[in-house]
Amino acid sequence: MQRDRRDILNATCLKKTLSSAKWQLDYRVARQLFVDESHKFIYCEVPKVGCSNWKKILLLLTLNLSRDTSEVNHGKIHTTKLLKRLNSYPPKQQAELLNTYTKVMFTRHPLERLVSAYRDKFLHSEPYYSITVANEIKAFSKRKQNSTKKVTFQEFINYVVTRNQRYMDTHWQPMFLLCDPCNIHYDILGKLETLDQDVDHVLKRIGAPESFYYPDSKSYSSQKRTNKDITLNYLRELSFDQMQKVKETYETDLSLFNYSFTLKTDFFL
Repeated sequence: MQRDRRDILNATCLKKTLSSAKWQLDYRVARQLFVDESHKFIYCEVPKVGCSNWKKILLLLTLNLSRDTSEVNHGKIHTTKLLKRLNSYPPKQQAELLNTYTKVMFTRHPLERLVSAYRDKFLHSEPYYSITVANEIKAFSKRKQNSTKKVTFQEFINYVVTRNQRYMDTHWQPMFLLCDPCNIHYDILGKLETLDQDVDHVLKRIGAPESFYYPDSKSYSSQKRTNKDITLNYLRELSFDQMQKVKETYETDLSLFNYSFTLKTDFFL
């Protein structure tokens, strides 16, 4: 399965000329890469693809603690200074770590990830997204910014598909831009769709303690996790033209990571 994913990725990178002979690590990508020196492990953070739980595992690995992963505070995992990012190392050492450590990235169907980002960031009272970004979207939609009505999914989509992809918010920026898999050779390409199998593969590969497991926690425990059915319900709110623009925005992710997409009844299979 890993070989198949790698072959599809490599063929798409070649077809789309996304690999570069004179490649240099982008500082934005280096910020997404978390390093655990004790297990020679590099993890690329892709928001809305279980990254909070991976960072909990990374924290325990880094601190060499055999505590239960569910004990790590979910809210503070994104602000802790204990996790090391690759951009904190000097350039020569960055290159050395990329050449010698086990590198892992996880993906998720781009449309399900997009719906998950909308639900997580705009249906809750998270100040930055529900106020600052919401006001930006309302202004873009020519709606009164002080309106208390939440940003609709259609408004969110209309906003997202007009953004410059390189400067998008990381929660809905295309995954290939976050991790640059055409230039960084990831040893394991995991998918949220095959999470259990892929997590086991990663933990065994890096020699994590046998007691380690992937915690099943999320930001808003009262809200059902975004799945295919929920995603389809949101996508049915969109017009054909909106769906076409979404497809164009995430086309590279769809191709690189072998996710299907159809503009007919089932949107994605």
